Amino acid sequence: MTAQSRARLLDEAERLFLAQGYDRVSVRAVNAAAGMNPAAVHYHFGSKRDLVVALLQQRLGPLWAGPLADLERARAAGWTPTVGEVVTIIVEPFDRLAREPNGPMLLQLLARTVLSGHELPWDDPWFRHGPWRALLASARPDLSAREIADRWRLAFDLLLQLYGQPVADAFVPPPAAAAVVGFVTAGLDAPRPAGPPADASAPGPSLPGPSPTARTERGAS
Repeated sequence: MTAQSRARLLDEAERLFLAQGYDRVSVRAVNAAAGMNPAAVHYHFGSKRDLVVALLQQRLGPLWAGPLADLERARAAGWTPTVGEVVTIIVEPFDRLAREPNGPMLLQLLARTVLSGHELPWDDPWFRHGPWRALLASARPDLSAREIADRWRLAFDLLLQLYGQPVADAFVPPPAAAAVVGFVTAGLDAPRPAGPPADASAPGPSLPGPSPTARTERGAS
């Protein structure tokens, strides 16, 4: 019954967010729409923000699950993906989602949640920065840990602004996926700047919390 109650709350929250916008939907409204008692959201999720985190993971996680599983199998077999291949895995689901009926609403929720700067209770590690940093470190072993963290923070912030448009009143279709992949890849894979290396021991920002992704690094750690 608990799983069914959680699913009903998530379904009603998504429906209300799509119809009214995140800011206009209260926890009380979600509980009422689901036909549950006024404490249901707090009991099952803890807060409105945690409800959104659960909704985003449930709706968005499957979009990346297949490509990421393929990536992990290939890495286990000894393959090291290029930066462009990693970026493609990130961007293509964003691009497809942006063109679906509920997509812009979910993307805006993701951007607003991750860019809020709060630590977020992501269960899926791919919503955090750690796995993405490891991939970039494999492709670019010449970069320090700090340089890798900074590059991912810039890349994820750009993608969240582009696809999530957190302050836009009306959704503006993004550029073609190939253009976005090329632009982000150029930044992540850029030559190291001249001069002394960045302090490898300096802590990078934490994502969702990324980690998509926390301050998504803001978003992931």
